Amino acid sequence: MKTKSDNHVLRHVFLGILAAIWLLPILWLLVTSLSAYKGINTMSFFPQKWSFDNYVQLFARPDTVANFPAWFKNSMLIGTFTCIISTAFVLMVAYAMSCMRFDGRKSLMTFSMVLGMFPGVLSMIAVYFVMKLMGLTNSITGLIVIYSAGSGLGYLICKGFFDTIPASMRESARIEGANELRIFIKVIIPLSKPIVVYTVINAFLAPWMDFVMAKLMIRSKDPSDWTVAMGLYNLVQKNLVGDYFSLFCAGGIIVSIPISILFVLMQRFYVDGITGGAVKG
Repeated sequence: MKTKSDNHVLRHVFLGILAAIWLLPILWLLVTSLSAYKGINTMSFFPQKWSFDNYVQLFARPDTVANFPAWFKNSMLIGTFTCIISTAFVLMVAYAMSCMRFDGRKSLMTFSMVLGMFPGVLSMIAVYFVMKLMGLTNSITGLIVIYSAGSGLGYLICKGFFDTIPASMRESARIEGANELRIFIKVIIPLSKPIVVYTVINAFLAPWMDFVMAKLMIRSKDPSDWTVAMGLYNLVQKNLVGDYFSLFCAGGIIVSIPISILFVLMQRFYVDGITGGAVKG
C-alpha cells in the first residue's frame, strides 16, 4: 500500500522529469552558443571546442548580416515606449470600468470582450494599409503605435484587481475634495502595485518577442532597421545557418536575460497580480 510520502516522491520525480525535458532545449541553446563551430553541430550534444567568440561577435563585430546592437536597440526602444503607453492605457481603462459609473458601461465592456476574442492576425492586412497611408511603415514609431493602440482592451484582469479595493477609500478621498485623477494616482495606484507590475511585464513582453507584426511592418532590407526577432530569424535562413547558427543561439541567450531578470525580481508581484485580478471580474 502506497503511503503519503511515496506519493510525494512520485510527484516530485514526475515534476523533475518534466523540468528536465523543459530545460534540455535551453541547455542545448546555451552550450551551442559557446561552441567554436559556427554551424549546427549534429554529432554531439556538447561542443568539441568551447569559445566566447559568438558573444564577442554579437556586440563587438557586427556585420551586414548580423547587426545585433542595432536590433537590440530597436527592440528596446519599441518595448520601452510600448510598455509605458500600454500600461497607462490599461490602468486608465480598468479604473474607468471598475470605479466609475456611466451610461453604456456594461455594453461597452461586453463589446470590448467580444472584440478581444477575435485573433489579431485577422486585422493585420488592414492595419498595414492604414499605417502605409499614414507613412508609418518601416518605422519604430509605427510599431509603437500598433502595439499600444489596442492595449486598452486588455483591461479585464486589472479591473478585477481594482474591484477588490474598497469603494469607501475612494469615497473618503472624494469627500476631502480629490477629483478622479487624484484618486486614481494617489489612492488606487499605490494600492495596486502587484497588478501594475503584472501589466508592465505583459506590456513589455508583447513587442519584445513579437515577430509577425514586426516582419509585416518593417519591409526594409537594411538589417540595422530590424528588431531582434527579425534579425535572429534571418540568421537561420538556409543560406546563412551554416555560418551563423551558433551566433543565433548566443543572440537567443542574450535576449532572454532581460526578461529572466525581470521575472525573477518581480515574480512575487506578478503572481499576486494574477491571483488578485482573478478574485472578481
